[in-house]
Amino acid sequence: MYVPVDADRLRADVKANAAFGRVETDDPEAHARTNRTGTEANQAVRDRLVERLRDAGLDVTVDAVGNVLGTWTPASADPDAAPVVSGSHLDSVPEGGIFDGPLGVYAALEAVRAMRDAGVEPDRPVGVVSFTEEEGATFGNGLLGSTVATGETALDEALALTNDDGDPLGEALDRIGYRSGGESEGDAVDAATPTGADGVATTLDPASWDAFYELHVEQDTTLEETGAAAGVVTTITGITHCEATIEGEANHAGATAMDGRTDALAAASEFVLDVEAAANEVVETASPSAVGTVGSLSVEPNATNVVPGRVAAEVDVRDVEPESMEAIVDAAQDSLARLERERGVETEFERPFDVAPTPMSDRLREAAREAAVVADQEAIDLHSGAAHDAMRVARVTDASLLFAPSRDGISHNPREWTDWDDCAAATQVLAGAVARVAVDEG
Repeated sequence: MYVPVDADRLRADVKANAAFGRVETDDPEAHARTNRTGTEANQAVRDRLVERLRDAGLDVTVDAVGNVLGTWTPASADPDAAPVVSGSHLDSVPEGGIFDGPLGVYAALEAVRAMRDAGVEPDRPVGVVSFTEEEGATFGNGLLGSTVATGETALDEALALTNDDGDPLGEALDRIGYRSGGESEGDAVDAATPTGADGVATTLDPASWDAFYELHVEQDTTLEETGAAAGVVTTITGITHCEATIEGEANHAGATAMDGRTDALAAASEFVLDVEAAANEVVETASPSAVGTVGSLSVEPNATNVVPGRVAAEVDVRDVEPESMEAIVDAAQDSLARLERERGVETEFERPFDVAPTPMSDRLREAAREAAVVADQEAIDLHSGAAHDAMRVARVTDASLLFAPSRDGISHNPREWTDWDDCAAATQVLAGAVARVAVDEG
């Protein structure tokens, strides 16, 4: 089933979206935006999406955590049938790019418009979703809207999360009018807002969806290097965040002899290198896709003339193979034990965030590959090294993640770029896949 998309319409939507929270730079090739959940820019970007959804004939709902859903239910569709939904997110990291998230949302909308324009008669409703706070740049650790919708995080817990200014998410969403059941509901929150049996506003229910597709920029160079138009993701990487604390003894940098020190930062430097070495060993012997990173160090008292007394290190470990992740985490703990023996420091180790690798639906992947063939676009299989809402939705229903090429693999950066023709080609694959599944051909 070939469903031609309107590349100019898609481009206009993504460019218009980029204006909200735009950040001026001196680089003519940079396109920066900062769109944090709960800000005026975030309200504006949501308002525009709601307007575009309604212009396309979709019914709009906003749930209790601010997730926005537009639903197209043509006469051909059974309104009670499980819908096919596609989308992503509109929030950004500070000074992020213009494609990360918004391409997936507006490609989903373009898929619906293309189906409508082509006279496709789906057997089930088709939805377009924008999840709240995917990036985790303002509230929580990321994937927040989809995590709440799939029941992995309690609604009250999510709404109580605070930003750097101490403002709770619930109040921030109220302020911009994007929380159903909140104190200041905006025009986007209408009578179709999801409610529980007691009439209290609740969240979207992805478990009731037949399928979910998410299109995203790759954030790597595999598609660019192969020349493929789209990537069909096999597995989304697992992610573990670990926190290591190394306690030494703060002392005068000039009056403390070198052999009389318990330097926490010197010990931490060995820990950093041990984690890197462990990840490299796993890559060489077990899984080429494994990565391990110590991305944050907090040094106390952090003064030039004081031997560091305490260091807190944060570790990020990822892979599509859980055994490889465990090997790196075990090596990190072994490193801390060695440092205690050899350097006399005291250490603690915690693992507060742990997400297993998530395979994508074979049924939906096959539909995407067939759509690529029909559209005369090359699609290849690959894995995702970054987390996406699709990994949360996959816990409750069939989900698939598709990639569009990224220039030089740059993302979370003003120089993030996906050529407009590449945006359209990947959206063409998405539209065909959604159409196939929505008419029960998947």
